[in-house]
This record gives sequence, C-alpha cells and structure tokens, in this order.
Amino acid sequence: MSVSHAADAAKIGILCWEAGQVPRGLMQLESLVGNSTNPASYGYPVRLHPVQGANVHTILENPDPRVLRTMIDDARAMARDGIRAITTSCGFNAIFQRELAAGAGVPVFTSSLAQVPMARLINGANSEIAVITANSGALKPQHLTAVGIDNLTGLHILGLEHCPEWKRMFAEPQREVDLQVIAREVLDTAQRAIEQHPAIRAFVLECTDLPPYSAQIRRRTGLPVFDFITMVNYLHATL
Repeated sequence: MSVSHAADAAKIGILCWEAGQVPRGLMQLESLVGNSTNPASYGYPVRLHPVQGANVHTILENPDPRVLRTMIDDARAMARDGIRAITTSCGFNAIFQRELAAGAGVPVFTSSLAQVPMARLINGANSEIAVITANSGALKPQHLTAVGIDNLTGLHILGLEHCPEWKRMFAEPQREVDLQVIAREVLDTAQRAIEQHPAIRAFVLECTDLPPYSAQIRRRTGLPVFDFITMVNYLHATL
C-alpha cells in the first residue's frame, strides 16, 4: 500500500525501500528535511511507495532483476493512478534507469547521478566534478553509464563507507547513530575533495540521504551542489 502526502494531488511517485528493511540510522536520517522520504522536503505533494524486496542488499550491494520487475509493475500501477513521473529513494537505482524508464510509461529519474552530465555541460565538457556516494565500492561503471555518464575523466568519486559513524549504519543496522557526527563526516568529505582536487567545479550527491547537508557544503566550498531534491524539483517543474 502506498504512503501518501496529499496523495490525490501528487504528480511524482517515489519508489522506496520495503518497510521494515531500512537500517535504524537511515530512519534517523529520514527525519531530516531534505531527505528523499521526508514529505517536508518538498514544496508539493509526493507519493511514497514501498517496493517489496527493495533493501540495501537487493539495490546497493547486489542489484536484483526481480526487484526491478516489481518496480516496473509498481510504477505502471502508480501511473494508472495518476502519477505523472517516477523517481526512487536510493541513488543506486541508477543501474535500473534504462529499463525502468522504458517500462514505467511515465518519465523516470532513478538517481541524482543523472545530473552529472548537466553539471559537466554548464561547467565545461572537461570540468572536474565530485560525486559523494554512500559507498564508492558499490558504485560501478554500469551505474554511471546507465544515466549517461560516458566520460569518467575528472570525475572524482568519494565514498562515505570510510567514515566510522556512517559505516555503523550498515554494519550495525539496529543501532542508532549520532547525526551530528554524520554531518561532520559528510562535510569533511566535501572539504577533503576540494583539498585533493582543487579544480572541482561542482558536487553531485548520489545518496538521497545527503540533501540535508547540501546548503552546508555550498557554504563551505562555494560550489554548486546537485542532489536528489534539485533533481526532483526540476522534474516537478516540467510537469
């Protein structure tokens, strides 16, 4: 069953992880405005739809084609019910972009990574872009090519899996985390990106839990930040 916020007026549907399959730390992050599954993150109604079988294992660690088929079926049902565009609550669904867009019957943005080509376009074809991701080891070339990222030169991918508090969310999924520490880890990662690669022209935040920190990254680095919310706002404006 879909969980809706003024659902009868919603134009955008968000395919989410299955209820009960979200680590406790990620549920804490969902309380922050800017998080993909917090209705307060949007200036318009959205419809949240949990997808059976979708979780950290079947999306992030080992993309499961059976879950993709369920997502396509659910997206079609949402379209029949009046939803005019679909997105997802995990950036690693990028690997399903082409299949989901072809099968849903309505426009689909699976991941904020789809904004990397735009960030490159407006900053120069060879501009350096930083991607902050939940797990750099899990972000494969297939994810990138699926959303139109063909040139990997100058694309700097920084994973949060090396940050102790962030890593704890997945290593100990039943434990709470310190959100203030998480914030410092995210900002320190952005700062480290600038120090290591001073030619960076923009940030793209892969993870849908990171937009609550976008404004702080902008202030600290002085650079544009593309995230899940900028993507969905753009999509909503087209409708």
